[in-house]
Amino acid sequence: MDLDELSDRTEIAAVLTRYTRAIDTGDFDRLDTVFTPDARIDYTESGGIADGFEAVKPWLAEVLPAFFPRRMHTLGQVEIELAGDEADVAAYFHNPMPTTAEDGSEKIVEFGGIYHHRMVRTPDGWRSRELREEIVWKRT
Repeated sequence: MDLDELSDRTEIAAVLTRYTRAIDTGDFDRLDTVFTPDARIDYTESGGIADGFEAVKPWLAEVLPAFFPRRMHTLGQVEIELAGDEADVAAYFHNPMPTTAEDGSEKIVEFGGIYHHRMVRTPDGWRSRELREEIVWKRT
């Protein structure tokens, strides 16, 4: 592995961290540093939408705080397959989110799965052009 490949892998890992931090902190404008403007995002396996970044970003900002006011991702294994200025990235995640149950008590909804990104090198650095969230398990 040469220095350029190490740099690319480090930058891609930073994109993944920016994504989870943006979602968890509610700083949804930070997603502009994660996705290309024409990115396609698919959250259908967790009950969400599939659409372009322009539609998904405001949807996240509206829906996540309403249903899950607190969020906390943990990323696990990350596989990066580099091919020039593109990369296929698979990142395991665990995402527990406290919410209010029908009886008013707090309950934890947990998702475990894999984020599948298609990343591209842009003038501003690596960005995700496509994200598909694969849900492996869910606990409510």
